[in-house]
Amino acid sequence: MLRWILGGREAQSSAEKSPVLCIGEEQPKNCFTELQVLKGHFDIVRFLVQIDDFRCASAGDDGLVLVWNVETGERLQELRGHSQQITAITTITCKNEVTLNTSLITASSDRSLSLWDPDTGNRVQTISDLHSSVKCLLVLERLCVWLSGGEELCVWNRDFQLQCQRPNHSDTGITALIELPKNYIAAAMDKKIMIYSLTVSADSSLSVAEIRCLSDHQDQIRALINVNDGLFASGSHMGELILWNATEWNLLAYEHILWEESQDYNQTEIRMGAPKPSEMSIQHLTTNGNLILAAVGSGLYVYSVQTRSVVAYRKVAHDSNVLHTMLLSDCELMSCSEDGSVRMWEIQDLPLPAEPASSGFFGMWSFGRSNKQSGPPSKKVIDIPNIRMLELTGDLIGHSGAVQMFVSFTEKGLVTCSADHLLILWKNGERQSRLRSLALFQKLEERGGL
Repeated sequence: MLRWILGGREAQSSAEKSPVLCIGEEQPKNCFTELQVLKGHFDIVRFLVQIDDFRCASAGDDGLVLVWNVETGERLQELRGHSQQITAITTITCKNEVTLNTSLITASSDRSLSLWDPDTGNRVQTISDLHSSVKCLLVLERLCVWLSGGEELCVWNRDFQLQCQRPNHSDTGITALIELPKNYIAAAMDKKIMIYSLTVSADSSLSVAEIRCLSDHQDQIRALINVNDGLFASGSHMGELILWNATEWNLLAYEHILWEESQDYNQTEIRMGAPKPSEMSIQHLTTNGNLILAAVGSGLYVYSVQTRSVVAYRKVAHDSNVLHTMLLSDCELMSCSEDGSVRMWEIQDLPLPAEPASSGFFGMWSFGRSNKQSGPPSKKVIDIPNIRMLELTGDLIGHSGAVQMFVSFTEKGLVTCSADHLLILWKNGERQSRLRSLALFQKLEERGGL
């Protein structure tokens, strides 16, 4: 397969994969039948960010930021300046009287922040000699400021001038930031979520204050996302998914993913089949406002925001941990993994025979912390009505290393990045064929025929 051609990795034997997940060469629901390999990085590529309808930027451990045209695969710019790995990247839109210009902000382990013009490749601003490296970035367009999180929470204006800052008292620092209504910010720090308020004074100066500490997680928070205007969600290393009120910051729903071991197996089989602690970890969360999709170990978990219940799951979606996910619609989703694959899924109305809902992905959910005396009793999957399963509809094989993340450009294609130092641009083969035919006819017309 192409994966082994590109990376030289030995193909896994058929015994290593579940037969349910071997979709084969015929994939009628998979439109990505063409691929283009993009080279330029020389270390792990961890980040992708969309600049506009035609461009994306990639960044990773080599300290490079590369700008690509996703239609042609052309490398447009090479942004050099960081001496160590990129730890965060985001876009910021600058308005003038005529146009909107999108710039890139990058953070690096070299303890610097940079502002880049992706059109020219120039570094417009830079901040060096920070106290620590920045782990996350957040742009607040309506306030014309952006925030950096690490050992400190810092607020900057568009000219890279520090407006205010707030130290934190966590060994891990701030690992994720999201915007909440009414100028509030949520920051993930180890097992806690800190709520900060941003205040704009009469002279337009900014101040940041700590308002509340949410300490309902029992393990390190690995993911923090906005769900809609009134909700946000967080996921932890031990498989806790919490839904929060975004204005009052109170806990609305608590799901703790527990694995249920069958009593039918002997002790040796149970010990060999017991999941690793990392297999309960929520590595990534994504949402479309109606559903929350969680990457949990090597599996996938779909949670309904409206009913506050599980609607679909797949205990083993990949051979290794899932690193990134995306909801394409209320019934279609996509995931990528450390195993080097990118997979497309469809929510089925009926469970798959090979993985009955009564035995599997999450043997138990408890609505409330386990050490609390009050609260509803635990539920098993079989007790949840209308539980559905995920059917594999597409398997994109091309990378030889862990696929870190992907970005969709809808009909223009899908871009993936990997530990194999490569980007792959996946395209709709039928669309590309039509475009090539159209281009050929246009050339013939210009030349007056054959």
